[in-house]
Order: sequence, then structure tokens, then C-alpha cells
Amino acid sequence: MTKTLTHFDAQGQAHMVDVGAKDETRRVAVTEGSISMLPATFEMVKAGNAKKGDVLGIARIAGIQAAKRTSELIPLCHPIPLTRVAVDFELDEANGTVHCTVTAETVGRTGVEMEALTAISVALLTIYDMCKAVDRGMTLNGIRLTEKLGGKSGHWKLGV
Repeated sequence: MTKTLTHFDAQGQAHMVDVGAKDETRRVAVTEGSISMLPATFEMVKAGNAKKGDVLGIARIAGIQAAKRTSELIPLCHPIPLTRVAVDFELDEANGTVHCTVTAETVGRTGVEMEALTAISVALLTIYDMCKAVDRGMTLNGIRLTEKLGGKSGHWKLGV
């Protein structure tokens, strides 16, 4: 891993990293995060009968849409052609928590970590937005990259 911040030139000015000489490879990023809520809010999400509709279905679409628009939100991010974005939820009833995993993929010259992180953030924020009328105390937790494949740096996995 590089020891310098790549988004700054020799004079310390912000710039978009030149990826033109990099090889196109299959690149994958996996992220995780969760949102914790009151038991009654969790039951509404689980049942799919929240007043605003299917919370998880809408959050899934929001996450996918966010991944596709990442370069418009993160100033120095390259626009990349995504080949796949999957937003998956796991319900943890004992803890009143919705766990989310996002997998983003491309074939290109730069990775998809930012797309996967943006997608998971927006998916969880969408759950918050849809349920805030009944539970303003929800908490987003543990948003992080858990795995990255492809490119010059190869395979990286959290904790390995």
C-alpha cells in the first residue's frame, strides 16, 4: 500500500489521480454497515408495512442509485462503468438491527471502493429517512470496507 496521499500533487494541490496507464482488470469491493432501531421500528421494517412502503426494497434501490452517482458526490472520484451492484440485508431481530452488505464490481482502471461505501451509506440513510417519523434515535454503525479485489494492489480483506 502506498504511503502518500495520491489525490495531492507535489505542490500539495488536490487533483484527480491519473489512471490512464493502469491495466483494466476486474475489480470488486465489499462493504458492510448496520442500522439499529427500536423493536417496534424493527418489526415495521421486517413486516414491510411501514407507512412509506417497503423500506428495504426502497433502500436497496437507493443504494444502487448512489453507487451509480458516486463520482457526482465525491469530487475526485472517477466515473466508472459499474458491472454489478448488490445490496443485501440481514435482519437481526435479537438486536433490533438491520445489517447491510454491498458488493460493487467493474472492469476498469480504478477500484470500486468509493461506490460500495457510498451505496451502503445511502442505503442505510434511506432506512433512517423512511423510519424517522417513528424512531429518531436510530444509529448507523460500522460502515467500512471489508474486502477489495483487483488492480495493482491485489486482494485485501479486513482482518487478514
